[in-house]
Amino acid sequence: MHERSEQVAAVDGSGSFAAHLTVPDAGSGPGIVVIHEIFGVNDYITSACRRLADLGYVAMAPDLFWRIVPGLALAHDEQGLTRAIENVGRFDAEAAVGDAAAALEHLRSLPEVTGGVGVLGFCLGGTLAYLVAAAASPDAAVSYYGSGVPGALDQADDITCPLLVHFGGDDPYIPREQIEAAREALASRPGVSFVVHEGAGHAFDNSLAPMFHQPEAAGAAWQHTADFLAEALPVG
Repeated sequence: MHERSEQVAAVDGSGSFAAHLTVPDAGSGPGIVVIHEIFGVNDYITSACRRLADLGYVAMAPDLFWRIVPGLALAHDEQGLTRAIENVGRFDAEAAVGDAAAALEHLRSLPEVTGGVGVLGFCLGGTLAYLVAAAASPDAAVSYYGSGVPGALDQADDITCPLLVHFGGDDPYIPREQIEAAREALASRPGVSFVVHEGAGHAFDNSLAPMFHQPEAAGAAWQHTADFLAEALPVG
């Protein structure tokens, strides 16, 4: 596969920001914008792009912290977590949704991208993926344990693309009653798949963070994701 950096113009005219692009071996495919956790576009996020490229997708991870600290890529340790939380305190979620939507359209315009373009996010990115699905026009959306999703259920009517939502049943950052409220609001909607991974905590997909990673839940969730994308955003 081929990897390179792209520059995406912000729609508000305030500048441009970097995005890590991974192109599959085939040289083309549908596109997926990968939205990072609070740790920025680090090794975990670029590895997620490669996992998607292995499935045949052109994956692009934009730096949505560029307005605060461009190029942020924090380690999954106590120091990284402390710094990440500080940055989130200055994070403009509304501007980030606009930036992610700009990244979506930039990805759609690339010559390697054939077919539709979706969005997939983890943690903070899981919330943003849901919000982008409501605010923009992706062809599919996947949200992993987005803590802001239960508080944004009023935007569900604006989501018209297929949507897959993952939560951990034992997530200490997202109360179970909030997950169940989201399930009730979303699960009966056309095109929505809602999966609660029982026994899983927060950030269970993150294989580079031993404090969070749960291989069994991660594997099951990724299979759900691959199957969902194969139907909603088929390759070839």
